[in-house]
Amino acid sequence: MLGYVPLGMAFGLLFQSLGYHWLFAPLAGVVIYAGSAQFMAVGLLASGISYAEAFIATLLLNSRHIFYGLSVLDRYPKRGISRWYLIFGLTDETYSLVTAKAPRIASSHTYYLYLTALNQSYWVLGCAFGAGLQSFVEFDSRGFEFALVALFLVLLIEQARMMNDRWLLIVALCAVFVAHLLVPQQFLLVAISLCLITLLVRPKRDSLDG
Repeated sequence: MLGYVPLGMAFGLLFQSLGYHWLFAPLAGVVIYAGSAQFMAVGLLASGISYAEAFIATLLLNSRHIFYGLSVLDRYPKRGISRWYLIFGLTDETYSLVTAKAPRIASSHTYYLYLTALNQSYWVLGCAFGAGLQSFVEFDSRGFEFALVALFLVLLIEQARMMNDRWLLIVALCAVFVAHLLVPQQFLLVAISLCLITLLVRPKRDSLDG
């Protein structure tokens, strides 16, 4: 969870390097709160593309959250403000922790709420610290965006270590390879779709075999 702080700092440094006021970096962490989309926004703002193009690019990038949400709906509260906040705060890192084995506490909903709130707090803190630091001491921000890739790799390794069905990892790797070969521009969305289809078909095959 603390990995959000250096990641947020990397975003803050990149964002501030564009010349915007440093307060907009933590504000983006509060309102947008989407690590990969915020990193992409830095490049979009620098290139000066239209709002329509930015909207489409962000929608395509974050479309994977549709599949995240479908797989955790039964874990979240059925109603209330907390449900909507949990949906808003479902990032890649939070999803990884939510789908991992939860600690034994009285209410899993409370655990998910604290987990999501802490993750966002660390992210906003990192954004503020990075942007504030860049406003006082100018850094060469080239290569800082790799922090997001590094975090995803760590999450992948941790998930693989806890997985009981290792075949899912093999399916995911094959799906990424095939999707990148066929549609490199939208390989992530296609790869997730292939994985979801595999998960939907597998129980039916098991029931037929039984």
